[in-house]
Amino acid sequence: MTLGRYALLVTGVAVSLLALAWPLGLRKLDAASRWAAVYGTALAVLNTIVAHFLVRWSERRSTNVFLGAVLGGMVGRMALLLVAVIAGIMLLGLPRLPLAVSLLSYFVLFLIMEMTILHRHTPALPGTGR
Repeated sequence: MTLGRYALLVTGVAVSLLALAWPLGLRKLDAASRWAAVYGTALAVLNTIVAHFLVRWSERRSTNVFLGAVLGGMVGRMALLLVAVIAGIMLLGLPRLPLAVSLLSYFVLFLIMEMTILHRHTPALPGTGR
């Protein structure tokens, strides 16, 4: 799956789930909590798009480059997410709980999606029966 298609899929899923969450409870929250949920969603979307880019960029390169991009990218993305969460709480005054719930919920969902898509994309190895 191309990066553009993946970004469109992830964004569509995020927007659809936010639209579904609105009548189920988001509308009952105060404005700051709703913004925290949207901010957490946006961080999760950006995180998964960057992760997908790093995997796709490095997949045809050497094993060392692949592992460096994927593992180094993971550490870098974790650090940037930490900075963004702290900035959201300290600078923007976003409530912690809605931000954390939104970010972690979407993170898990997008991780499952990414692993499923990458598993389908990966060619079968000889002798594995896949």
